[in-house]
Amino acid sequence: MVSVTERTREIGIRLAIGALRAQVLMQFLTEAIVLSMLGGVIGIILGLALALGGVMLLKVPFVVDPLIIILAFAFSGVVGIVFGYFPARRAASLNPIEALRHE
Repeated sequence: MVSVTERTREIGIRLAIGALRAQVLMQFLTEAIVLSMLGGVIGIILGLALALGGVMLLKVPFVVDPLIIILAFAFSGVVGIVFGYFPARRAASLNPIEALRHE
């Protein structure tokens, strides 16, 4: 939502020069999904590193279930879709004239 608000003028320019609303929607939705999945990857790496540290400290076997990693990655993608769709839809529905006036 903050990205849409900060980039209202850019959105207005894109719409004014002929960008389709679907293209603006797809741009913001793609950005939200990529950012959330990047966060998911960082979270998975950090979680595995902390788990490895705990395993070394406790001297127990380290077992990684690939299904859990896939689910975590998929969940971060779903979060990006869910929380990115509404701001993306808002950006796509902006009136180009009003968006260009926005400061």
